[in-house]
Amino acid sequence: MLTRDDRTIADAREVYGSVAQTGIRHVGCKDLGLPRDELAGLMEDIRANGHTSYLEVVSETDEATLESARVASEIGPDYLIGGTLIEPVQEIIAGSPVRFFPYVGKVVDYPCLLRGTIEEIAQDARRAEELGVDGINLLAYRYDGDVEALVDAVVKATSLPVIAAGSVDSAARIRALADRGVWAFTIGTAALDGKLVSDAPLEGQLGYILDAASGVRS
Repeated sequence: MLTRDDRTIADAREVYGSVAQTGIRHVGCKDLGLPRDELAGLMEDIRANGHTSYLEVVSETDEATLESARVASEIGPDYLIGGTLIEPVQEIIAGSPVRFFPYVGKVVDYPCLLRGTIEEIAQDARRAEELGVDGINLLAYRYDGDVEALVDAVVKATSLPVIAAGSVDSAARIRALADRGVWAFTIGTAALDGKLVSDAPLEGQLGYILDAASGVRS
């Protein structure tokens, strides 16, 4: 994710251009941080390189969430992830090829945090599946309880693919998610701020992440 602290970085297009040929294939950003035209341009850049694009909704109000869904229906990311509204967003993106992975559980504050009991969050995942979403976006490492138990419960509660979003900042966390059947994860701040490999540029951070995701590192 071309994001820091739940906000798309101002130079996202330039940063993406500098690493587009490093082996990455999935690239995303948040709905906050760039004006619509720049956001559309970023999505065009990602498509031009044959990469898969993601737009994550972190807006706090219903009105802003729905506006971001409308923008998504126009600029066409491959995946619209996040946001806690389901049916209204489905209505907005109906007929488009955009796949929708909403948050589950009680999402509070900004940057986003996940609250609620594990059973409540798992039940929310089941409800989302019944409503016909394409997958689940889980703020696993933004949870204030047992993260491993949470991930296990949500993956078992639904047949849908699960994305783990937020605060994935080590190879150990990447492997823990993979071991529990998580389909994908997002990572932004940790890579951009060089938290994974000391003194390595962004290209080195991404190489480390790709190795961890493929099981090369543990």
